[in-house]
Amino acid sequence: MEGFNNPEDIGRRFEREQRGVLRQREEELSDSLAPFRVGSVPYLNAVPLTRGLENEVILATPSKLAEMLRRDELDAALVSVTEVLFSDRYDILDGVAVASLGEVKSVFLAHRRPIAEVKEIFCDPASLTSVNLLRILLAEQGIFPAFKTLPSYDHATLPDYTLLIGDPAIDFLRSAPTDHQTWDLGTAWFEFTGLPFVYAVWALRRGIEYKKLARQLRDAKDFGLDTLDYIISSRSEYDLSFRKDYLGWHIHYHLGPDEKRGLKRFADLLTKHNVGRVFEPKYVM
Repeated sequence: MEGFNNPEDIGRRFEREQRGVLRQREEELSDSLAPFRVGSVPYLNAVPLTRGLENEVILATPSKLAEMLRRDELDAALVSVTEVLFSDRYDILDGVAVASLGEVKSVFLAHRRPIAEVKEIFCDPASLTSVNLLRILLAEQGIFPAFKTLPSYDHATLPDYTLLIGDPAIDFLRSAPTDHQTWDLGTAWFEFTGLPFVYAVWALRRGIEYKKLARQLRDAKDFGLDTLDYIISSRSEYDLSFRKDYLGWHIHYHLGPDEKRGLKRFADLLTKHNVGRVFEPKYVM
């Protein structure tokens, strides 16, 4: 009995118990979304929000998910935050977001020449939020370029000014050195406002009974954060050091008072610069 209580045995027993608890939580989340149709993005930064639901969610770019929501092909989706600000048909799941406080690493303007000289910017069309964030940050400096669709992700042929987001942006950062510099929009927003920036939220389509769905999405987020070390160590994207830095530091997943203040500031600036009609976000538990 004495040997069974030594520190090594206690540690092994604790690990077994923890593995059992994690398996149980994973099983409880498995097949739990039915009959709801839920979409998420195929980016590394969203992985912790769908822990245990991986086989149940539809993966698509933020812009594609927004289209599916508008056509009522989805009941909920992790979408760019402008989708809920520009439409009065969704509620926001409180407490959950993809956000950053400062440098984000995966949303930036790659520029070959000084930003002050920019006349046109080619944009990854996947996220309207990133485009409008860049538009606002430049407008606040009196810079009003034309925005065009990026024709190719080929790093060798990138235009002088290119907005990149998500995994393609990370791929660019980690590629062979180029003659482009990068302007991280998370950093730029924090330096301008002192607030976090919210990139994506769970949009819930109004008209459905979503209490169960909301609970499952919150449980998936909790499970993802509780097992973040496992996600970081088990994913294959990039290398371990980068995953630790990106998921453990640059991105965070809570939607609290500071994030809501940041979201309101963004909404106010969208209105100020006549980007579009903005609706007050409605948060639900």
